[in-house]
Parts: sequence; C-alpha cells; structure tokens
Amino acid sequence: MTPIADVSEHIEITPGVCGGKPRIAGHRIKVAAIAEMYLEMGESLEEIASKYNLSLASVHAAMAYYYDHKQEIDRQTAEGEAFVEELKRNSPSSR
Repeated sequence: MTPIADVSEHIEITPGVCGGKPRIAGHRIKVAAIAEMYLEMGESLEEIASKYNLSLASVHAAMAYYYDHKQEIDRQTAEGEAFVEELKRNSPSSR
C-alpha cells in the first residue's frame, strides 16, 4: 500500500498497516511502542535502535513525532487498553 501520510522520511501512516497508526517507515513498529519502551520501560534510544535493527535517526524521529502528537497517541493507547480490559471482563477464563 502507498502511504497516505509520509510525515517525515522516518515515519509513515498507511491504512491497513498497524491499524493506520504512525510507525517507523518500512517497519511494523509503531511510534507508540517506541515511546513506551523509552518512557515506561527505561530502554535507551540506542538500545531500541539496536534491538530492532533501526537507525538511531528513525528512533529519534519516532520520539519527536510522539511528543508532537502526544495527546492523540496517548488517547489511542488508552482506548486500546480499555478495549482489552473490557474483553477480559466479558470473556470466560480459558484455564
């Protein structure tokens, strides 16, 4: 699919890929995942780049994009987490 929004040379948004959420160009790694690894899990940007074979520039671009769109990305993340919790509450345990 052709990206409808090429936010920079490092970030793309493509319908049908990662739910249309911003991601590292050429990869299926969402900006929100990079932000979570860095901000919540304490991984350095260098560690993230190395772990996923990404350029350091693309990881920095992901964080810049995150900070520029923080409210929207955080809202989408919270909605996704709420959806998962709702599924857990309404689904029988499969033990």
